[in-house]
Amino acid sequence: MSERKVWFLKITDEHGGTGIGEVAPIERLSPEEIEDVSSELEKIKTSIFGVERPTTDEDAWKIAKSLVSSRLPSIRFGLEVALFDLLNGGEKKIFATDLSCIRIPINGLVWMGDQDFMLEQIKEKLDQGFNCIKLKVGSLDFETEIDIIRSLRKISNELIIRLDANGAFQTNEVLMKLNKLSRFNIHSIEQPILPMQPEAMEIVCKKSDIPIALDEELIWIQGERERLHLLQELKPHYLVLKPTLHGGFSTVSNWIDLAEIQGINWWITSYLESNIGLNAIAQFVSLYKNREHHGLGTGNLFHNNIISPIQVEHGFFKYAESSTWGDVGL
Repeated sequence: MSERKVWFLKITDEHGGTGIGEVAPIERLSPEEIEDVSSELEKIKTSIFGVERPTTDEDAWKIAKSLVSSRLPSIRFGLEVALFDLLNGGEKKIFATDLSCIRIPINGLVWMGDQDFMLEQIKEKLDQGFNCIKLKVGSLDFETEIDIIRSLRKISNELIIRLDANGAFQTNEVLMKLNKLSRFNIHSIEQPILPMQPEAMEIVCKKSDIPIALDEELIWIQGERERLHLLQELKPHYLVLKPTLHGGFSTVSNWIDLAEIQGINWWITSYLESNIGLNAIAQFVSLYKNREHHGLGTGNLFHNNIISPIQVEHGFFKYAESSTWGDVGL
C-alpha cells in the first residue's frame, strides 16, 4: 500500500464551535465497504442536524452510537472524535488530560519484506532507542524468519520481542511453529491463525508456548455478552485493540473492562490513521495506567501527514512543547 485514503469530519455547533474527526477504513481489512463511506457520511450529515450538542463524554458516545451502525466502525470512530473535540473546545484536545505529561511506551514496528529489508528496519528501530520490537511474520520461509529473530535476540536478552502473524499459520502446524519460536523468549504473538475458528483458537491459547494476543479475532464481535463469551471461551493472554476497527472509544472501553475482569492484559494500536486520529487514540490511552507498549508509531510513515506536536522519541510517544497544528483543509 503506497497511499492512504481518509475522510475528515467537521462538526459545527450553533455558536461556531467546531470539532474534527477522522474516518480511516482500510480495503479488505475494515468491516465497511470503502465505496460506501461517502454515501454513509452524507446520511450522517443530514441526520445530525438538530441533535443537541454533547455536554459530557457519555453524550458524545450516545450520539455517535445512535447515528452510526456498528457495521461502520471507522465512521463511528470518526464521529466520536469530532464530537469529543467539539466538547473540549475544538483544539484537538479530545480528553481532559495534560498533554505535556503524556509519555507512552510504544513498540517499533518492523514491516514484512525480504530478510535484508527486515534486518535493516530492525537496526533502524534499535538505533532510535526502541526496547520493544514488533515483527510481522508469516510471509517469508519459516526458517528465514527464525534466523531473523535469532539475530535480534543475540543483540540483547532484555529486548522485548513481539510477533504478529496476521493469521498466517495453518492450524495443523501452528503449535509446532510456536514451540520453535518460544526458544527466543517471545513476549507474545498476535493472531497466529485466521479468525473465526473458535475451537482451534481455544486450543492454541491453551497449549501455546508463547502468550497469544487476539487482534482480527475481535473485529466482528458485537455486543457485551458476545465479547465476554469470547474471552471466557478462548482465554487469550492479551487483546490488541484498534479504536478505528472496533467502532470508537466506547467499544474499546467495554473490551478493556471485560478483559481486566478476566485478568487479560491489553494494548492499543493505531490503524494507519493520520495525526488527527492518532492524536485522539494516544489521548485515550493516556487515560489508563497500562504499562504495555502500545502501537502508536505509524504517523511517521506518511510523507504528507498533518503537521502536529506529536513526536516519537527514544521509543516513546509524546507531545512537543509547541501545540501547533497544521490546517486540515476543512
